[in-house]
Amino acid sequence: MWWRSASFILDRQQEQNTNLPPNPESLLLSSPPPSMADSLQNPKPDISAYYQTRAAHHAVVTSDWLAQAQAAVSVQTNDDVSSGSDGRVAPTCGGTGGDNKTFSVIDEFNSWRKQPDLAEAVAAIRALAAVIRASQATTMMELEIELKKASDSLKAWDATSISLTAGCDLFMRYVTRTSALEYEDFNSARYRLIERAEKFGEISYKARRIIAMLSQDFIFDGCTILVHGFSRVVLEVLKTAAQNKKHFRVFCTEGRPDRTGLRLSNELAKLDVPVKLLIDSAVAYTMDEVDMVLVGADGVVESGGIINMMGTYQIALVSHSMNKPVYVAAESYKFARLYPLDQKDMGPALRTIDFGVPIPSKVEVEKSARDYTPPQYLTLLFTDIGVLTPSVVSDELIQLYL
Repeated sequence: MWWRSASFILDRQQEQNTNLPPNPESLLLSSPPPSMADSLQNPKPDISAYYQTRAAHHAVVTSDWLAQAQAAVSVQTNDDVSSGSDGRVAPTCGGTGGDNKTFSVIDEFNSWRKQPDLAEAVAAIRALAAVIRASQATTMMELEIELKKASDSLKAWDATSISLTAGCDLFMRYVTRTSALEYEDFNSARYRLIERAEKFGEISYKARRIIAMLSQDFIFDGCTILVHGFSRVVLEVLKTAAQNKKHFRVFCTEGRPDRTGLRLSNELAKLDVPVKLLIDSAVAYTMDEVDMVLVGADGVVESGGIINMMGTYQIALVSHSMNKPVYVAAESYKFARLYPLDQKDMGPALRTIDFGVPIPSKVEVEKSARDYTPPQYLTLLFTDIGVLTPSVVSDELIQLYL
């Protein structure tokens, strides 16, 4: 199946473009997308490795563009001095002339994260939009350098967060990947970027509400829904169903080790929704009473499977064996270019576990906080771009990242 994945198709397209007859102006732009390490070891010091791949996204290479790229080399060197590893950039954020306070994308991100209903990925999108507004760059090259550095800083802030990485990547593609910007003056292009950034932020912010509306046809009167852990989008789905006067009950797993199921059960109780709290090991015991399983996702991968809180996989296995549908509610900014083959084929996301009693040092404790559920155990995905089958996710990823 790997040769049908979104990553493979995109990479193959790039290889085909690389195999075309060389052009003197495009030789500088034929290398594959660089990692951060590759950027630091750029074999062509006359032009940034970041610019060498930009034409693959725009499909437009002009002499003016190359001249701007050359001029931005010196600017990038200066940026390295004025921009630290925490994503700080020199321009001020709307301050007066005497205010020398630097703008930090991490500080902006953390300020947005304080809003309890705002997802981490949306907070990152808002922070990146603020980078554009705060920037005092004079060319698109400089502005894109600042955006990429800010995006890399956010992704490095929590390398284990799939939604954070996917949100930053989608923002960069949605906001900056448009060839129309090459033919405008800088101020017009900058305002257009701000407009696109704010639009993307609004779309992402409204995603949860859209998913809640699309999923209502699948919740019927008298049904019993099993949920696992705490998910804002799952809570929004159930809250909307309750507001629509639908009668249903919910089984909440405890959600060890952080007991997020307790939090969800408390929120549902405030809505007067009948709710029963289960210990995680009682899923199979109560499955015959369940009509459907509804879970969120930390990330949706290319295969159509999901990466979510530990225990999701075993719930899906039990549901599949007893012919119970498993629905996933996930925003499209959680779609990630990942293709895990098994449970260990993911970056570690560890969490401290308190058993309440001392554990001998010789006893090994499994601290993984999430697992991977393959697509064959999922029924449908409720997303802000529609209700999808797992097999359609790869096609949607190609559309999102092109």
